[in-house]
Amino acid sequence: MTLTMVGDIGGTNARFALWRDERIESVRTLPAADFATPELAIEHYLSSLGLSSGDLSSLCLGCAGPVSGEDFRFTNNHWTLNRSAFRRALGLDNLLLINDFTAMALGMTRLREDGRIQICPGASEPGNPSLVIGPGTGLGVSTLVPDGGDRWRVLPGEGGHVDLPVGSLREAALWQQLFADLGHVRAEDVLSGSGLVRLYRAVCTLDGHAPHLGTPAEISTAALAGDPVAVEVLSLFCIWLGRVAGNGVLTTGARGGVYIVGGVIPRFAAFFQSSGFASSLCSKGCMSHYLNGVPVWLVTAEYPGLEGAGVALQQALEPAAA
Repeated sequence: MTLTMVGDIGGTNARFALWRDERIESVRTLPAADFATPELAIEHYLSSLGLSSGDLSSLCLGCAGPVSGEDFRFTNNHWTLNRSAFRRALGLDNLLLINDFTAMALGMTRLREDGRIQICPGASEPGNPSLVIGPGTGLGVSTLVPDGGDRWRVLPGEGGHVDLPVGSLREAALWQQLFADLGHVRAEDVLSGSGLVRLYRAVCTLDGHAPHLGTPAEISTAALAGDPVAVEVLSLFCIWLGRVAGNGVLTTGARGGVYIVGGVIPRFAAFFQSSGFASSLCSKGCMSHYLNGVPVWLVTAEYPGLEGAGVALQQALEPAAA
């Protein structure tokens, strides 16, 4: 038996699946803290299916953190990996390690209509890049580029660490408050789970409110229940995401569309749809017309990272046509 397997490993959980006939199957989620090494987690996954590492030939892992060299340390968990030792331990013929947001971007090529919600209408321009952006633990940003035929490549980067853009006097006042606390204000400092809490505290400090909400879930729940401070905070979050995404489209020429990914925005999808995101995305002065007609989708698919890892492995194992 020759098996191909994919994984999507974050700070808390490791998701694994078999990749067979160009689709994922037998998806399992395992807490990283339960296993001393990624090898043990993979062996446990295979054992749960009545399989062993001897059945496995090829593996692609999407890993949180910069991927380069022989040794890799996972971001926000205790796992480390040496490529050569890892391959020997599992008896692999092929091992592919990619950044988790590269896997996420490639997963956009596998989306079905029921796995996304259209936020801004428009038509993708064939042959042009697409922007993939997602608030979560941090702010991930990648550019998905058509590479001829049915192949794709991803331009990874650190777009979550760009300076936070300012587009109004209210935002400028909040930026000053954030700057007083942080010294340098990145997009990720607002557009992430912890960033939502930081933005809430900045609004409270600026307006003289006593903060009583302490988690992203509490803030979004209060906003959906009509709490006026939480409503403004969540509105500003959506507006700032639009500004950063619009900057990304201008920078990369991403007229193929924008994909909003990650677990944060789907929790308040209806609020997001009616927020100022769309107007702030296109509010670029003399270049506002460039953003008009660029489609934007909110991704609700369950396992785009695993799907993308499968695409990456398939492309690596199947040479491009001459």
